[in-house]
Amino acid sequence: MSSNDYELLDSGNGCKLERFGKIILERPCSQAVWAPQKPHLWKTATASFSRTGGLNWKGREALPASWTVSVSGIRMKLSSTDFGHLGIFPETRALWDWIAETVRQAAGEKKRQIQFLNLFAYSGGATLAAAKAGAACCHLDASKGMVEWARENASLNNLQDAPVRWIVDDVNKFLAREARRERRYDAILLDPPSFGHGHRGELYKIEKDLLITLENVRSVLSPDPVFVLLTSHTPGFSPIVLRNLLMQVLGPGTVSCGEMLLTGARDVFEVPSGNWARWLPGNCG
Repeated sequence: MSSNDYELLDSGNGCKLERFGKIILERPCSQAVWAPQKPHLWKTATASFSRTGGLNWKGREALPASWTVSVSGIRMKLSSTDFGHLGIFPETRALWDWIAETVRQAAGEKKRQIQFLNLFAYSGGATLAAAKAGAACCHLDASKGMVEWARENASLNNLQDAPVRWIVDDVNKFLAREARRERRYDAILLDPPSFGHGHRGELYKIEKDLLITLENVRSVLSPDPVFVLLTSHTPGFSPIVLRNLLMQVLGPGTVSCGEMLLTGARDVFEVPSGNWARWLPGNCG
């Protein structure tokens, strides 16, 4: 497959129309408050998902149990879930590219392997991008099922033997243990949920726990770090909020921020789908 198996086809009226390989799906998108630009395309949807009156798929029987796409050179297994998710958040793919390039450049400059930590790591797109770029990775998620899904994706990319530690655990407990063990990481990505549960049922609420998590991240950051990248889909956690958090916890450095976007052809409106901020040591660009 090509590296462009994902495409935003259109959006509007609170929905988005996306292509994942040969599968076209209509799903909710509250920020798409404008009218669709290409209304004729919507009838081509293979299936649709709605949150009206509950969580409902229409046409789900037309979907394969799973299928594989290639996005930014990473092969990913997709499957329709009861919550409307598929196993990929395509708005993060630009960050995968940035992570891969930054890891490669840092390894060349520092003349050593980069240690990459992916927290709340989901199905592993960023982990696999970093691994393909030569990093030694630690992939952590509280869901055993998602970690297994990520390992399947590793196999799809012939990375089953890459130096990746696959961890099922609560993020803050894991980070506290890593700090005590004096294990350090050069590059860290975290994508905390608005609300979630740890491996043993621990509650995670972003408003209360994110600052603690970032302080724990600081405790495992190497003396010669490459970056810390923070992303969020939580309403109210704007790029500036994320930037302020990184600046306060990590101190002197270069911090930039922005929106994650779903994109398609040039004439298709971009759709903001979450935010990011990244901290780089010193006066990096």
